Amino acid sequence: MASLTLSSFVSRTARVALLTLSTLWIAATAPVHAQQLPDTIAQRVAACTACHGKEGRASSDGYYPRIAGKPEGYLYNQLTNFRDGHRQYPLMTYLLDHLSDAYLHEIAAYFSAQHPPYPTPQPVEATPAVLERGRALVMNGDSSKKVPACIACHGQALTGVAPAVPGLIGLPRDYINSQFGAWKNGVRKARAPDCMAQITQRLSLEDINAASSWLAAQTVPEGARPAPATTVKLPLPCGSVAE
Repeated sequence: MASLTLSSFVSRTARVALLTLSTLWIAATAPVHAQQLPDTIAQRVAACTACHGKEGRASSDGYYPRIAGKPEGYLYNQLTNFRDGHRQYPLMTYLLDHLSDAYLHEIAAYFSAQHPPYPTPQPVEATPAVLERGRALVMNGDSSKKVPACIACHGQALTGVAPAVPGLIGLPRDYINSQFGAWKNGVRKARAPDCMAQITQRLSLEDINAASSWLAAQTVPEGARPAPATTVKLPLPCGSVAE
């Protein structure tokens, strides 16, 4: 499973920290008349788009995920998870540490309403057998491992389900792998019962690579949106999805 090296992670973190410090220095030393910025939510989330790309459409290197168009409830859950220590990424925690629930709701609502076009999928190096295994896991699951199909929760089109289930297509393979790795290692957590943590523990590294490779190779349909909220019972309880 692909993962960032420590030196790569430190390098990325240092670049973002330098960008943040440079922005603060410029703001502090600029003439007073040049500091009058519009008090809009778009302006206030500039710290988010510095990493996640314009309108939250994802960073150009594919490391920071797309947040544009994700269900509002999902985005809010992740913001509170970073703020409250359930997900580990120092820069996110630093940005969110002192923000109120109301402000996090406002940020989540803003990005959920953004729908810029998706880029063409990045090339994926995987054999036909690996891609077929990935397709089978995503569409059918694996009953021998008690792993449900991804579409059972994330929607038939894999574009997510309102209000709190994210889409899976349109994400880079490395990012998908990194999140599976975080669940496997206990670094990423969600409200109990943590259904994704349970599923991830049942998957081999080969399974994870297959699923992430197939998902990353899929083209997102034009006009894709999260599916409306549904009353269909999920294959296993998930604490982050209200029933």
